Amino acid sequence: MSDGRALARVYLEQQRLLGADAVVMPPTPEGTVPAAAPALASPGPIVSAIAAAPRSAELPPPGLTYDPPAQDLFSTDPLQQAATLADVATLVAGCTKCRLCEDRRHTVPGEGAAAARLVVIGEGPGKTEDETGRPFVGQAGELLTKILAAIGLAREQVFICNVVKCRPPQNRTPLYDEIASCVPYLFRQVELLQPKVILAMGNTAIQTLLNTKQSLGALRGKTHRFRGIPVIVTYHPAALLRNPNWKKPTWDDVRIAHRLLDG
Repeated sequence: MSDGRALARVYLEQQRLLGADAVVMPPTPEGTVPAAAPALASPGPIVSAIAAAPRSAELPPPGLTYDPPAQDLFSTDPLQQAATLADVATLVAGCTKCRLCEDRRHTVPGEGAAAARLVVIGEGPGKTEDETGRPFVGQAGELLTKILAAIGLAREQVFICNVVKCRPPQNRTPLYDEIASCVPYLFRQVELLQPKVILAMGNTAIQTLLNTKQSLGALRGKTHRFRGIPVIVTYHPAALLRNPNWKKPTWDDVRIAHRLLDG
């Protein structure tokens, strides 16, 4: 089988695993061995398949831009004096600015590489995250890890965090005052990281990062910017577990982020 046919087979199988519409795989010529479909956690062949997939010559059109004030160099605020991600995590651990601190077991500041080119932002910790102090674990976290692997990124290469750093009761949507109390930590993390791309997952992350009330559906398919950093919006992995039909549009969004990372 030619390299082109092998890559096409891998790509179609990858699309099937990520929720695309059904496809008919071409028959393998007699005397040849069909290419094995890669596991989602194996990034090498998948990256080749993504590169071989059809794509438009242009990136999506520009969308919203949000530029909140940067730090005041003369500020005495401990958060603005935080020089590392670990410093921010220490401040999060001691935070009592909103009611979410009352029932938490652990704060969940975020984790990942300090030199991450991609930052993934979700809504807030769930039950498992509250128990472990780690973001995006459990089923939704496993799915996110597979999505990242499909564009050639190990979880450890990415910085993963949430808008709020403590679990809302019963995993409800964070309230306005809770977000307002917590979002300075997120903004400082992004300021320290200076990633190449931000992937905002779910309405809370999107609306907070872009300072808008527009829905996720209205904001998809555009390249937004937060302090000049490209922001791609998509569905939260937990939503994909409830509605598999959103897997294909999510995959399309993630491929855009991958293209931006590749420059």
